[in-house]
Amino acid sequence: MPAINNGNFNGFEQQPRPRKSPRFVKKLGWIIPLLLILAVLGMDSFYTLKEDQYAVLTTFGKPTAVSASGLQPKIPLIQQVTKVSKSIQGFPLGYRSGGENVEEESLMITYDYNFVNVDFYVEYRVTDPIKFLYNSQDPIGILKMLCQSYIRDTIGLYDVDSVITTGKSEIQSAIKQKVTDRLEREDIGIQLVNITIQDAEPPTYEVQQAFTAVETAKQSAETAVNNARKYANEVLPAANADADQIIKKAEAYKQSKINEATGQAARFTELYNEYEKYPLITKQRLFYEAMEDILPDMKLFILNEDTNVQTALPLESFAEVTVEGAK
Repeated sequence: MPAINNGNFNGFEQQPRPRKSPRFVKKLGWIIPLLLILAVLGMDSFYTLKEDQYAVLTTFGKPTAVSASGLQPKIPLIQQVTKVSKSIQGFPLGYRSGGENVEEESLMITYDYNFVNVDFYVEYRVTDPIKFLYNSQDPIGILKMLCQSYIRDTIGLYDVDSVITTGKSEIQSAIKQKVTDRLEREDIGIQLVNITIQDAEPPTYEVQQAFTAVETAKQSAETAVNNARKYANEVLPAANADADQIIKKAEAYKQSKINEATGQAARFTELYNEYEKYPLITKQRLFYEAMEDILPDMKLFILNEDTNVQTALPLESFAEVTVEGAK
């Protein structure tokens, strides 16, 4: 039986383990940090840019704008990248997203010295990312202050009725033009896309009710005007047709009277010419015709003293009477 030596219960002599070289350990200790540094530098050598983003690449304090999307290279540790959104963004004035009213932003005074709460929503986008980042410390704050200033200035030029009802589009256009012109002078890399009135109402419930009543009355008046115009459009064509018919009848009557007067004038002229030629005969003829018109049923007997011949006028009527007597 083999002897047990140094606690070896398996009956075999335990061999000492070989120790690693200290030089290898030192080399491995340098490689790991180097790999970590290279990994960090590799990750810092590229950046990804989306379609709706600008990138401002700063090299020793000098900025350069990059707008191409995708994977972009950069110098690690030297160049710094700041991303800026290209998309349209916005912020409310006079209220917050949860429906909270901000009275110090919305309460304004109108031209006719009335108070009104007006809420706006401002939309903007960045047009120059370098100017946006470096021409001012807070470009969004500047835009907000400009909008508030020009909103109050413009609202003060209109009466309360225009602000609440009919003048909203005109007010929005005026404010947008003023803010746009001012932003061009400030040159902070922002463009105002739109500014919209979200709500406009009097500050108290009683005044709101009064303005609601006024608006209802205006709508009723507009409805009445439209109904009157509709009725006029229905009645006027018939009235115009009747008027045209009456005018045509009057013109025809006028022409008939003119023709009748012209004929009578021609007849009198003809009679006058005959009278100049044969005045006695014409007088007698006119007398007989007048007597026929005045006394159509009278029989006139003329007795000639020289010949003792009796003549009856009109002869046609006398002849008819004689014939009837004979029968």
